[in-house]
Amino acid sequence: MKKISNLRELQLEANQIRQDIIRMLSTSGSGHTAGPLGLADLFTALYFNLLKHDPKRPHWEKRDRLVLSPGHVCPVMYVTLAHAGYFPLKELGTLRKLGTRLQGHPSRLDLPGIELSTASLGQGLGAAVGMALAAKVKKQKHKVFCITSDGEHDEGSTWEAVNAAHKYKLDHLINIIDRNNIQISGFTHEIWSLEPLKEKYESYGWKVFEINGHDFQQIISTIKKAQKFKEKPVCIISYNTPGKGVSFMENDYHWHGKAPNKEETQKALKELQAEAQRLKG
Repeated sequence: MKKISNLRELQLEANQIRQDIIRMLSTSGSGHTAGPLGLADLFTALYFNLLKHDPKRPHWEKRDRLVLSPGHVCPVMYVTLAHAGYFPLKELGTLRKLGTRLQGHPSRLDLPGIELSTASLGQGLGAAVGMALAAKVKKQKHKVFCITSDGEHDEGSTWEAVNAAHKYKLDHLINIIDRNNIQISGFTHEIWSLEPLKEKYESYGWKVFEINGHDFQQIISTIKKAQKFKEKPVCIISYNTPGKGVSFMENDYHWHGKAPNKEETQKALKELQAEAQRLKG
C-alpha cells in the first residue's frame, strides 16, 4: 500500500480524487455527486494512511475489510481504488457504461477491492456485523469498517445490526456514519429526524466519537483510537459537507443524485484546480 503521512499530500490526493469524481460523472452523464465529494477526505485517509490492505493481493486474508453500505456513492470508492492501484485509472471513464466493471452500484464479483455488493440501503451494517462476528469466531485480528449514510438510519434493519454488534461485543467493528444531512428528497431533519444520534448509539452500548470529516488530523487520530478500543463496537459520526470543494454543490441536496453537465464540470474543475494550486503554494 502507498502510505501518505504528510498533511498537504493527503489534501492534494483528496483534491485529485474529487477532480476525477467530477470527470467520471460528467463522462457518464449520470450518477451521484454530492456524497462522493463529501467522502473524499475520509476515503483518502483510509486507503492511503489507515487501512491494512494490498492492491496486489485484494483477497489477502489479513486485510482490513471495508463495506460501503450506501452503494450509490461508489464513485468515491472507484476513484480511490484506482488511485491506490487496484485497477487502471483509464477505466474510470467507463462508469455506468454497458459491460463496465464500474456499475452504478458496486459489484463484489466484478471489481477487486469491493467487499460487498451494495445497493439497497440499510443492509451494509448487518453484513459488516456478520463479517466481524466471523472474524471473532476465527480469532482473526483484522478490522471491519462500515461506511453508512445518515439517511439509511431511517431503516429498521440498521438498528437491528447496531443491537447485534453490541450483543456480540464486536470491538473490531467500526461504523463510520456519513453525517452530511441530506438524502435524495431533502434534508434529513425534514425527512426523518435522527437526533440525538450520538446518544442513540451510546444507548445501544457503542463507543461513539465525533469528527470533522474534512480534518485529516481528526480523522486519522480518531480512527487510530477506534482501532485500539476494546469491549465495544465503535461508531464514528463524521460531519461531512455534501459536494465538498465545489461551491455551487455544497449543502445542496439536489446534487445527491445528479451528474454535472459540461458547463458545470468546467466550473467545478476550475474551483478544485485553484484549490490544488493553493495547496501546492
